Amino acid sequence: MSTAPTTPPTASEDSPLLISTEGAVRVLTLNRPQALNAFTTGLLGQLRVALDEAAHDGAVRAVLITGAGRAFCAGQDLSDPHIKPEFDEPGDPAPSADVHKKPKAKDIGNLLDHYYIPLALRLRSMPVPTVCAVNGVAAGAGANFALGCDLVLAGQSASFIQAFSKIGLVPDCGGTWLLTRLVGRARALQLALLGDKLPAAEAQAWGLIARCVADAELQSEAMATAQKLARMPTRALVQTREALDAAMDLEFEDALRLEARLQSQLGYAHDYLEGAAAFLTKRPPTFKDR
Repeated sequence: MSTAPTTPPTASEDSPLLISTEGAVRVLTLNRPQALNAFTTGLLGQLRVALDEAAHDGAVRAVLITGAGRAFCAGQDLSDPHIKPEFDEPGDPAPSADVHKKPKAKDIGNLLDHYYIPLALRLRSMPVPTVCAVNGVAAGAGANFALGCDLVLAGQSASFIQAFSKIGLVPDCGGTWLLTRLVGRARALQLALLGDKLPAAEAQAWGLIARCVADAELQSEAMATAQKLARMPTRALVQTREALDAAMDLEFEDALRLEARLQSQLGYAHDYLEGAAAFLTKRPPTFKDR
């Protein structure tokens, strides 16, 4: 654990996103506990800006994302005006109130184009490692946003739900790309088609997440993991992520040549020279590249 001072959250306690820093770790906390931290366009926008700021802050060497209260994120808030269906008469509680009143559809693709796609791309292109601490249910886009992080830790009471089929949609926020790569086609289809709850322990056994830990230890374990990553050679970690993702679609020889190109670049960088010197002189290294 870093001994650097911890900065308090930079937003008010009623903000949908709390931002703080502990040492070289930027902490982002989804903060709509009364709504199980469900995404709104406001929260999505703030989250993207916060990730951009962390990406451009040279003092940040890892990002930790978690949720306030008893959930990580219940997915998209269906009451958000950008997605909530409209009925013939504003204020109608539900279409079942009158069979003659029809809901007016909205183009959900616009929501993805303007909010979820930029957010998912920003998360996957972060120049520092990302850790997610899933402290409760992670459903729909909330689950896939969590899975887009580099390392996912979850408390024993946490669960993952691909809830899209329950409302007639397909997985988004990168879910169609992530699920098959993490657990294979058969299990990805099981999760996406049935929409059943997957407990954290089983998610670890399936390879969906890195680790399931006791609820009481989740935040400390996640912070310790983020702090460990922050002390490591950041640029090499990020290029390791990129190489592993790229290798999924490469022939073996092409993957070998990608490794050679990356090693050629990293071999001239400070962190390799520092790491090699520290190893040879039997001292702890001090990494700086980002």
